[in-house]
Amino acid sequence: MLNIKNLQISYGKHEVLKGIDLSVKKGEVVSFIGPSGTGKTTLLKCINYLEKPQEGEIQLGDLHLNYKNLKKQDILKLRRKTAMVFQMFNIFKHKTIVQNVMDAQIAVQKKSKEEAYEKSYKELEKVGLIDKIDEYPSSLSGGQLQRVGIARGLALEPELILFDEPTSALDPELVEEVLRVIENVANSGMTTLLVTHEMDFARSISDKVVFMENGYIVEQGTPDQIFVNSENVRTRQFLKNYYAKQEQQAIKIKEKGS
Repeated sequence: MLNIKNLQISYGKHEVLKGIDLSVKKGEVVSFIGPSGTGKTTLLKCINYLEKPQEGEIQLGDLHLNYKNLKKQDILKLRRKTAMVFQMFNIFKHKTIVQNVMDAQIAVQKKSKEEAYEKSYKELEKVGLIDKIDEYPSSLSGGQLQRVGIARGLALEPELILFDEPTSALDPELVEEVLRVIENVANSGMTTLLVTHEMDFARSISDKVVFMENGYIVEQGTPDQIFVNSENVRTRQFLKNYYAKQEQQAIKIKEKGS
């Protein structure tokens, strides 16, 4: 369904992705984990050309493209097959919730306002925001805004949905509501790529987990292979540090409440 070969991108002399090869089957849920600044978000952005790789090939469904010589028409075809849910929501403050979801359908897919409204209504209903349809973003919580972002992506009916750390900008008490919606998306059969620091969620939801560091895919496999039986020293060290930090935070919260 998705095949990427030799994906490379640099900013000046700084190499961010150093030859990424990746295959994803239709309907698979793939989570990307690893230290911050290692290229996970850049990889997602390269897939739909929000960042411009210097090298690499992509196959997405029946679309085969070389990143070195993409034309404007190729980029449009690629973006029509994908949808991205951003870390910081990217919601237009001056538009109502339903207008935010309608916008890309009208601009990219050339739908009529009536068609776009009907689709937006259905997707907002799925994410539990039908009562907010005519409100403006300023009246919504961070978790609700992220659910609007998810509805906006799903309304495009993409072949592939990309989640870029969708809970990292949220207060802890709002994380769960967004994770439930992402889980529903994954369970619907949508091919899903997820960059996340929520390790337990990645382990529970994924068909495949990819550990990245320094612009490389270091290890990939089933959740059990990565989280329980990793053969890579760096993967094991990263997870050990993550869970140690989580345990320390839990102790601090407990001490605070006692």
